[in-house]
Amino acid sequence: MTVTDESRPPAAQPFQADVARLLHLMVHAVYSDKSVFLRELIANAADACERLRYESIAAPALLGDDPKLRVILALDAGNRQLAVEDNGIGMSRDEMVEALGTIARSGTKAFLDRLEATRDAEDTALIGRFGVGFYSAFMVAERVDVISRRAGTETAFLWSSDGKGTFAVAPADPVIAPRRGTRVVLHLMDEAKSYAERATVERLVKAQSGHVPVPIAIVEKPGAAPSEITDGAALWAKPKSEITAADYTDFYRSIAGQFDEPALTIHFHAEGRQDYTSLFFVPGSRPFDLFDPDRKGRVKLYVKRVFIADDADILPRYLRFVRGLVDSADLPLNVSREKIQESPLLATIRKSATGRVLGELERLADKEPQTYAKIWETFGAVLKEGLYEDFERRDALLALARFKTTAAGDGWRSLKDYVGSLKTNQTAIYYLAGDHIGGLETSPHLEGFRARGIEVLLLPDPVDSFWVMSGVSFDGKPFKSVTQGTADLAAIPLIDAKDEAAPELQDSVKKFLVFVQGTLGDAVAQVRASERLTDSAVCLVAPDKGPDRALERILAGAGRLTAASKPILEINPRHALIVALAGLGDDERAFKEDAAHLLFDEARVLEGDRPADARAFSERLARVLGKSLHKGTA
Repeated sequence: MTVTDESRPPAAQPFQADVARLLHLMVHAVYSDKSVFLRELIANAADACERLRYESIAAPALLGDDPKLRVILALDAGNRQLAVEDNGIGMSRDEMVEALGTIARSGTKAFLDRLEATRDAEDTALIGRFGVGFYSAFMVAERVDVISRRAGTETAFLWSSDGKGTFAVAPADPVIAPRRGTRVVLHLMDEAKSYAERATVERLVKAQSGHVPVPIAIVEKPGAAPSEITDGAALWAKPKSEITAADYTDFYRSIAGQFDEPALTIHFHAEGRQDYTSLFFVPGSRPFDLFDPDRKGRVKLYVKRVFIADDADILPRYLRFVRGLVDSADLPLNVSREKIQESPLLATIRKSATGRVLGELERLADKEPQTYAKIWETFGAVLKEGLYEDFERRDALLALARFKTTAAGDGWRSLKDYVGSLKTNQTAIYYLAGDHIGGLETSPHLEGFRARGIEVLLLPDPVDSFWVMSGVSFDGKPFKSVTQGTADLAAIPLIDAKDEAAPELQDSVKKFLVFVQGTLGDAVAQVRASERLTDSAVCLVAPDKGPDRALERILAGAGRLTAASKPILEINPRHALIVALAGLGDDERAFKEDAAHLLFDEARVLEGDRPADARAFSERLARVLGKSLHKGTA
């Protein structure tokens, strides 16, 4: 299986930009475990075999006289070569250029940014964690040759590259080409020559790829008979009592393209109206494509152990972080993959499998709350998408939801916990949505709620602003934003009775509120005294109807807000600054007008916005400071 120099193609072409960048990072970064390349190449070879198994259902001739699918690892220690060969579907010339010269999967840029940002970290096993597959070969090889012949065709092609920016493709010498399938030949670096030794390779295969659904064999010298080291038995078809935790972890890493430990394993066989087996894993860390704009799942679909698709629509999009497979005994094989996806039988499997995953998460939350808290911390932002999208399972998802709150400290609180600690006369679940926890914790909108010991949910994820506005409730309690409408806090007593507000506002403060309203004019919908402020002078709130302040900002940023609602400016009538301003006479009218605009801009800044007019803000501030300095020196 040695590739001769004479067979190398003469013409070269550049890699697609993202591939070139990725290869550069691989060569120059230090990874904690380069051996992951072998798992990636074996996984690719097994997938090629599975794809041929599927295509041969409609075209049995593709298998020819070689029906047993397999992966062979050929070792040549003397020449520092390792070859990974399969007799699967193979590739045409165009397929080689597309598959080996570009990275088509969305999420690539985010992956590369993260790879580049963390390449100097102590533990940077990013290749294994993020599954970039074939390109990991360049961590150990100074040149890689790929010879492939697509099943059912006569011509084979050779792809070759040293990983330094270019590759070449040309017809391959038929003498060295496989009869069908693909051979990846690694010309190993001197420091990686141990990967051409049987002891090293066999140890890695059993540790990393022992449960791929295709037999794996080793050949130590040309012409020798292959020696099988794994039997290709489907792990998911075995009784659970025969599978160890290490077996599950090995299979998870193989099927998920990650190198961490699964946080939760869900393995079950369903019988009755549908006969199918599922093996799902919740990863221990975020897959790099978690926020893929297409939000596609990564669950593989098998029918009677025949591979059908690697991104089957089995679980809803808010469970797209789950990795694994479903193997059905009932779905038909004699229809296209697209038709299978539309099958009513598959719809039944979807519903059952989704319920099972949510049920297992609920059981974990009850029995191992700390383990579940880690899963929620990693994937909660995605699970919450279901609160907006999946009305049928909303109650189950609300029970699974965990939140940072004003009462939780660094921990997480469930809605059951929240409802169990409602204050007297409290009729709603209060929340504050925004961009990040730090900003939410210091928001002036929380002051009146803290003064009464009312717990408020802190919602920092963009999806939060949508699901809370969809009419959702929990245990009969609606969700209410602390930045929208009136606070309605008068019925809930303050913790410290001496902080109780005076029953009537001072006349001077009332007049000042009217003055501010007239000064700001159309910039605000209303100026009113605030129940929610105890320490800050001002804040902005949204009207009772329509989006709250956080959702309005999101919609405006996405260009989906045709017209923003005018905010309501709430003023703390007991704040020393407000009382002082209210006491100024008519001869200070210009000063009070500047102060009114500055109070409005202060409220905007507290929300993370810029002043309405930066130049006017600067001029007003200069005048106010100048007057203050003049009084101080008079």
